[in-house]
Amino acid sequence: MLTFSTLILFVPAAALVAASPGANNLLSLGNGMRSGFAPTALSLSGRLAAFAILLALVIAGLGAVVAASEVAFTVIKWVGVGYLAFLGVKTWRARVVSHGPVKAGTPMSLARKEFAVAITNPKAMLLFTAFIPQFVDMSGSVASQLVALGALYLVIEFAMACGYALAGALLRRFELTAARQRLMNRISGGMMLGAAGLLATTAQRS
Repeated sequence: MLTFSTLILFVPAAALVAASPGANNLLSLGNGMRSGFAPTALSLSGRLAAFAILLALVIAGLGAVVAASEVAFTVIKWVGVGYLAFLGVKTWRARVVSHGPVKAGTPMSLARKEFAVAITNPKAMLLFTAFIPQFVDMSGSVASQLVALGALYLVIEFAMACGYALAGALLRRFELTAARQRLMNRISGGMMLGAAGLLATTAQRS
């Protein structure tokens, strides 16, 4: 059972981790710039679904395999790098429109991107493998504590991601001339390419 003292330590630590400018948060910032807050917030269901799957895998013991296997980590990492680079190039080259708001896609299509980026980021699984278990009391039920802490982390992750989506939506309020749309596409695409580069340089143990 989780104690108040555990939560006092876990919540701020999890907030700092969730607020870090990783691949998914940069994706949400870019989606917020292109599609606005509400569609981007809805798209976060894709990220949360991926994280829930990863948490289940960790509880089942597969997270430890990825953490210990350089091959598994590397394969997942480079799939993620490739997908992020694809999104970055696609966004960079996205066409501009003369009138009306710029759309990056439906909430469902954005959610699929969030899911794909999260599920192919080995750091996400290592988060549940290395970070969350630090707050587990080994004298109690480990699985139930992992589930509770994981669920709480997902709530915190959603809140922090909404902050990125809101920041992107606020930037979107500027009048979107063709030149500004093009600049927005360059910024969004560049951030995704940057996230791909960061993921590419990620070592298994950091």
